[in-house]
Amino acid sequence: GASIGIVTCHPLPEPDPDEGLMLNAFQKAGFNTRLIAWNDPDADAGQLDLCLLHSCWDYYRDPASFLAFVERADDGGRILNAPSVVRWNHHKAYLHDLQECGVPIIPTVWINRGHRVSLREILEEQGWDDVVVKPSVSASSFRTMRFRAGETVEGEKFLGELVRDRDAMVQRYIHGGDNPTETSLIWIDGAFTHAVQKAPRFHGGHEETSDALPVPKDCAALGARALDCVDESLLYARVDIMTDASGELLLSELELIEPSLYFRESLTALDLYVDAVGRWIKAG
Repeated sequence: GASIGIVTCHPLPEPDPDEGLMLNAFQKAGFNTRLIAWNDPDADAGQLDLCLLHSCWDYYRDPASFLAFVERADDGGRILNAPSVVRWNHHKAYLHDLQECGVPIIPTVWINRGHRVSLREILEEQGWDDVVVKPSVSASSFRTMRFRAGETVEGEKFLGELVRDRDAMVQRYIHGGDNPTETSLIWIDGAFTHAVQKAPRFHGGHEETSDALPVPKDCAALGARALDCVDESLLYARVDIMTDASGELLLSELELIEPSLYFRESLTALDLYVDAVGRWIKAG
């Protein structure tokens, strides 16, 4: 069978509930499968037929090295999603591209590294009284903080430190009534498989996730619009959607690099993923 590398990182910042399930499923389907850490200097992805980006959750700490690994892995064999997709998706400026393409996103102000900027002025200009501040290249809840209008002293300090060494973004905090949740849609090789709901997560927090849910029609329509804006072939995607207080659906993330695909919640989706990988390998 073909040899597959499931790309992770060492050490893992948090346990990966899908890792064992994936290894078993691929091995059972006849693939020669192993884990490969992108940040292991001895890892040689060139020996593998295919690398699948999976739990490389620390890439935001050294994006240049990570992108170099992705290019190398694709040079020797093939990596999914493709390097061009990874390069576009690793910086949250991709959300601006989706907005230009007509996808409703969470209202966002982008700030380039090194720019002096006043959080209070951003709140006044935008008419916002509750915001989330985070890096433009980040994962999970890395350096992500929420500030309300009365907390701009702490907010100014946090944002100032952030833009000193990286691009940053300020987003309106989405109030989804009393119980703000995010709906994540899992998409594999052309179709949505299932959804999960998650409570919002901030620095140091743990993720709480529902069981697998059917994909809501309105969310699927928004997810399809976002995916239509990507003109490259994708093996997998996760679309994260929030509902604001007025009931409008807003895209919060389109995750094309290393999203949790919540296979533990849906083994059916895992079977579809393994089948899809087999088809991609055959198609060369």
